[in-house]
Amino acid sequence: MIDQLSAKHPSSPGRVAVGMSGGLDSSVVASILKEAGHEVIGLTLHMFKEGSRCCSLEDVQRAQRVCEAIGIRHYTLNAVDYFEEIIIQPFVNEYASGRTPSPCVLCNQYIKFGILHTRAEQLGCTHVGTGHYVRLEEQADGWHLFRGRDAKKDQSYFLHRLSQEQLARSRFPLEGWSKDRVRAYAEERELPVSTSSKAESQDLCFITEAGPAPFVEKYRPELRRAGPILRAEDGQALGEHTGIHRYTVGQRKGLGIASTAPLYVKEIDPVTNTVFVDFRGRVQREGCLVDDPHWIAGHPPDPDRSYAVRLRYRHAGAVSRYREIEPHQLELSFDEPQFAVAPGQAAVFYDGDEVLGGGWIR
Repeated sequence: MIDQLSAKHPSSPGRVAVGMSGGLDSSVVASILKEAGHEVIGLTLHMFKEGSRCCSLEDVQRAQRVCEAIGIRHYTLNAVDYFEEIIIQPFVNEYASGRTPSPCVLCNQYIKFGILHTRAEQLGCTHVGTGHYVRLEEQADGWHLFRGRDAKKDQSYFLHRLSQEQLARSRFPLEGWSKDRVRAYAEERELPVSTSSKAESQDLCFITEAGPAPFVEKYRPELRRAGPILRAEDGQALGEHTGIHRYTVGQRKGLGIASTAPLYVKEIDPVTNTVFVDFRGRVQREGCLVDDPHWIAGHPPDPDRSYAVRLRYRHAGAVSRYREIEPHQLELSFDEPQFAVAPGQAAVFYDGDEVLGGGWIR
């Protein structure tokens, strides 16, 4: 295993930083690279003060214990103010605008592969390893990013805005691993980290079990105000909501309205403080607009071809074509209508398993 790893990562001796969250995946990455002969430094970002599962002081302490067990140096980088500016405030503002944000994309682009990379370079590291389940290949025309081999853990959707420079200095040792293999590795080496599947969560790291609404209200208490829930087809009043930040396009549960057939959120209007609902078939779109596209290769893909476009993290992908209608805006057309195309989410383009890039659903 070590020989295979060395072939895909900086040749030893080399100083490599590992972005450590105190969790299972990043802890295993640090151990893997240490065993492969690299000088490894653990770097942990302290990004949030409370309610976090990957960026709090408790996470820093867990990462420190892992580094002590492995026998590597550990540094903590205070990024609380930057995280507030780049992630938290836009997150809150998106909900206030009736949109559904995807903060993990920005966190990867600007923080985990931004200031973390800068600090690693200052410490003399040539590369940064992370616990993302994605694959990276260097080809004649540059770096190419692919889905992870474990489809259940693939995180390529969240890395679609990385640049060639960021990818060139990144390494993903778990690219071909399954989660079960990662757990077994940690148990065999008795790493001081939980290997229980119950410890994992797919939710945002800074959001508690109460959900995003209470978090948003801490920053924007004025959003907690009643407004109408209307049927989109004819404007009939069906009930009242307690704040548009509590709803997202495609939502069915928790609407608090009665209907002979299931109704789903179709549109959220922040100007009139209105939530519109409709039957599932009417909450489908034949296309959408995409703002601020970013392409990993540095240029857009062939517009005369079809691509699979994931419209949210767990989306299977819609066969789509695109055309540029403005310098920083695309129009997507789906082969088949898609349910719950939510403004604010990322539309990520794939060619087979390769991630090409993407933009923000308008």
